[in-house]
Parts: sequence; structure tokens; C-alpha cells
Amino acid sequence: MTIKKNMHQGFWQPANTLPEKGVDSIKQSLMRLSHPVYLVDLEQETAAANTGSALVGRDLKDETTPYPLRAYAPALPLENLGDAGFKARHGIRYPYVAGAMANGITSVEMVAAMAENGMIGFFGAGGLSVEQVEAALVALKQRIGDRPFGSNLIHSPGDPELEMSVVNLYLRLGVTRVSAAAFMRITPALAYYRIKGIHRDENGTIVTPNLVIAKVSRIEVARQFFSPPPEKLVADLLNRGLITDQEAKLSQSIPMAQDLTAEADSGGHTDNRPALALLPIMLALRDEFNEGFTYDSPLCVGLAGGIATPAATAAAFHMGAAYVLSGSINQSCIEAATSDGVKQLLARTEQADVAMAPAADMFELGARVQVLKRGTMFPLRAEKLYRLYKTYDAFEAIPLAQQREIETKFLLASFEETWQQTRTFFLTRNIKEVVRAENDPKHKMSLVFRSYLGQSSRWATTGEMNRLMDFQIWCGPAMGAFNQWVKGSFLEPPENRRVVDVALNLLVGAAVLTRAGWLRNQGASLDSKIEKFTPIPREQLLEMISM
Repeated sequence: MTIKKNMHQGFWQPANTLPEKGVDSIKQSLMRLSHPVYLVDLEQETAAANTGSALVGRDLKDETTPYPLRAYAPALPLENLGDAGFKARHGIRYPYVAGAMANGITSVEMVAAMAENGMIGFFGAGGLSVEQVEAALVALKQRIGDRPFGSNLIHSPGDPELEMSVVNLYLRLGVTRVSAAAFMRITPALAYYRIKGIHRDENGTIVTPNLVIAKVSRIEVARQFFSPPPEKLVADLLNRGLITDQEAKLSQSIPMAQDLTAEADSGGHTDNRPALALLPIMLALRDEFNEGFTYDSPLCVGLAGGIATPAATAAAFHMGAAYVLSGSINQSCIEAATSDGVKQLLARTEQADVAMAPAADMFELGARVQVLKRGTMFPLRAEKLYRLYKTYDAFEAIPLAQQREIETKFLLASFEETWQQTRTFFLTRNIKEVVRAENDPKHKMSLVFRSYLGQSSRWATTGEMNRLMDFQIWCGPAMGAFNQWVKGSFLEPPENRRVVDVALNLLVGAAVLTRAGWLRNQGASLDSKIEKFTPIPREQLLEMISM
């Protein structure tokens, strides 16, 4: 390691020990996060120390010590990463969120592990019935008590009654945090959740019991979340007797979401936005609304999409992210409620092994999700179904050869048999869809195709290996980056991947690389080994954190 000649930041005074030379010594000093790092001249070589004292200033002259200070990095405990307001608001130690992967993939076990280790997770309620969500949340609350957690609230444009049912469940169970995902506009159910229970405390401060963390990738949607609930929706909720006059009035003094996750290129629903472009835009919008509105607490912006390596995590915090949110990589962890077959596929995923495919929940609108393409034919088959839906007005209008292909290779049943199963499902979930389909052959075709798309994710999570070629596995390019980083380490085998171990390694690695960057920016030329952080077992990590 070298430092530019005649460059120094001041002088260093030893305490009880002298600095140590060598790449390993410098790396170990960087990893003692609770102590500063001093790089000093020692016998014309660079050495590192974590103790002693420094006199900083380039114009200083000190003939009492032979140790010029070449570079300096302050302590960086993990608790100092991210935004203090965000961590205080949610009662967490570390600014790390485990995102809500649908169908319960972000499971009770995963959310509990986050809560028990100073972080926060959101249960993956999307795609589950209200009864399934209730059972999971009851079990979760029994396990973790008052520790912070949240649950997903996904936009259901075709089934607003389901969205309101989930909100009513959350209010009844006292679920005070939701991750609002896939919203294109503020809905009555979401506004109702945010407003219900708002009041002033004895000091006159507005208290909002229900917190929303919005996951967005579009500026026009972000503006809606940083604004107060729409007055029209508030008036409608008031007229329906769902909120009080006081709640309606106070609602105009709060944002729909105090916290917003800028969702870059990610698994599942995504606009494939590059993080380096998206986060600065959302941060600028945050500043605009913080200046333009008199909210009691500043707005916060975190980053999701690509959070898979220490370098990416460090970059997110350096750019100003209040917190980071991981998704795809958690799906390969032990606690994820998906099959071992899926976890094995994900552990072999490379960065280019993903593709966009039609989404089941917004099929007719042309919405798309990012999925794994390696080891499955789902993206190709889903795309073919969407093209046929756009081209033909009824299944019977599709050329006979393609009809047979769909029935024998995709549905594994006749179209009419599949329709009867689909009809039975929607009779209990949304009978309006059945009525429409029985009068509109194109919509009937759409529901059958949606049935295939919807079940494909269930086949993956339950591990129905006869349906391997139809597995729908939500996944972003972060998965490939993660696999490359953990290659050769204890985290390479999926059976060793625990969500807390992954999170702590990302955070510790980010802190180490951040400090290395501070040294480099003062002129230090660091050996590549110093700026490489390899995953470390949790016991050693916890020892590092407490040092």
C-alpha cells in the first residue's frame, strides 16, 4: 500500500501500542468498526492503528512525534448507518428491511428473525387469502410480541374489495406497518389504513398509528405518497362513516407515506430502473416535499433493487439512502417459504439469468414481473399466452395447433376443464369476474391464462417438480451478484444461508468498505485485499460489532 509523497493529514500520537505494518494489519484495523483507523508512517512504511490520538491539520508541524498521519477514518458502528429518524420511527437498531415477497415467501420465520435481531421484515401477504394472512400474523405476533414488524399491502386493481378486506384485517389485528406495493394511485383502502386512528396527543403532536412504507419506481406515484391523502378519498371515507371528522381534518397534515422505498431493478413487479439514476431523483423529491410541507417529521427514502453485495449497500448509504431493502436474495435463505428446488436454482443464478414476463395480477393491463429464466420455461410460456390474448377474442379463435399446445403443455388439461377450476376459484374470491367471463369470451380466456400464471408461483413454492418447467420464481439481477460475492464462502450453499447472516454481512461489509473509501479519498492507495469483504460467520461478526 502506498500514499502520495508528502501528503499528510497531521500527526499521530501512540497510546499503549505502536501501529502495525502490512496489508492484514490494515484490513483488521478497518474491521474494528467501533474504533477509528489511523494510517501513519512507520520506518518509511505505512502502518495502521486503532488507538492513540491524532492532531489533524496539514499545516501543522510537530517535531515531538515521528508519526505523520497519512489518512484517518472515524469509527463507524453499524447503528450509525442510514437515517436515525427512520430507525427511531420503527424501533430498529439497523437500517435494514427484508422486503415482502408474495405468497408468504417472506415468511413468519423470516420476519421474526429480522425482528429478533434489530431489523424489520414485512410478511409476504400478496397472493394469499385473508384467512391465510390472518393465521400467519397471529402466529407472528405470538412469537415476537411487541417487536416491530410489518405486512404487505399489494394494490389489487381488479379486486378492491380484497384490498379493503386486508386493510380491515390489519386494523383489527393492530398491524401498524404496511409495505404498499404495486400501487399506481392512492386507493380508498390504503387511505383508510393510513388515516384511521390519527389523533393529537397531550402535547398537541399529531400521532399516526399506522405507518406506510411505499415501494415505488415512478416519480408521479412518489408524489402521491409524499402528499397528504387525496381530499376526495377523505371525503368519501368520511361520508361512509369509516373515519371521524377529526381524523379527516388531521389527515391533511400528514403524508400518505412517511417513508418511501425507491425500487430499482428488482424481482417481481419492477420498471427496471437503474438505482444510480432512480435514488437521486427520489431524494430530490423528498427534499422538495420536506421544504414545501410542514410535516412533523422529515420524509425518508430508502433503496431496493440490487442490494446484494457490500459495495452496493455502501453505495446506497453513501448516496443518502435512509435504509436498504433486500428481496431476491432472501428467497434463497433457509427461512424463505419456498421449495428447496427453488433455492437450489437461485443459488446457481447468474446476473443474466432473469427475464421479464406477464404478471398474473394485472395481466390485461400488460404489467410485467421480473423472474428467473434459468431452469424454467415460464417466461417464454407466459409471453406466448399474453400474445395470444392480445391477438384473439376467444380461445376458440386461436389456431387449433396452438390450442392443443396450450392444453397439453401449459394447462395439462382441456381449456374447459381449466375454466371450471378457475370459475370455482373466482366464485369464492370475486364473483364479478365470473359473471363478466360468462358474457365475454376474451375475458374468460384471460382468467384461464391468469390461472396458469398464478398457479405457476405456487408450484414453485410448494416444489411440484412435475411442473418444474412452469416454475415462476420472482428474481432480479441482484441474485447473480450475490452468488458471485459469496462464492467460496460459508454462504455459498443455500442450506447455510440465513437471512440475518446475510443482512449482517452486507451491513458490516458496507461499513468496512465505506471506511476504506474514506482512506482512499485522502490519498491512500489500498491493496485490493483490503477493499474486499468476504462473508464471515455470525459469531465472528457479532464479536467484531461489539469490539
